[in-house]
Amino acid sequence: MTTELPEYYFRVRDNGAFVFRPNSDNRQRRTELNQIAVVNIRNGEIKPHGDRVLTDSDIEAIRDWMTDRAALLARREFDDILRALDVLNTTAHWAQTRATEAQLERVTDDLLLAMHDLRSVLVRKKSDRLSRDV
Repeated sequence: MTTELPEYYFRVRDNGAFVFRPNSDNRQRRTELNQIAVVNIRNGEIKPHGDRVLTDSDIEAIRDWMTDRAALLARREFDDILRALDVLNTTAHWAQTRATEAQLERVTDDLLLAMHDLRSVLVRKKSDRLSRDV
């Protein structure tokens, strides 16, 4: 661990993070994490922890982290979709070349339903886009 601690540490959770201020100014020089806030990215809420009062610089740093985190999650989500395309192609090749009858029996109905659902959503969304463009 470096000798210079960051000003804030964000412990990521599902919809945001717990925000801590690292501190090593104690007798044992042990790093302590003092929680200062809870952040919810989904609704933009920043709640001070306990009776703590957040400074303007605390709030600014937290908002900056929230903006960066939202952008990272958006990139990851789109990357997951691109990977899903690869998985669909790989699945088609597997089904055609290597899958046993038992394996196909186990996954065919679920795959067909998932693909039907996806196709329905994509067709509806494309139709909506085309009707707006006219």
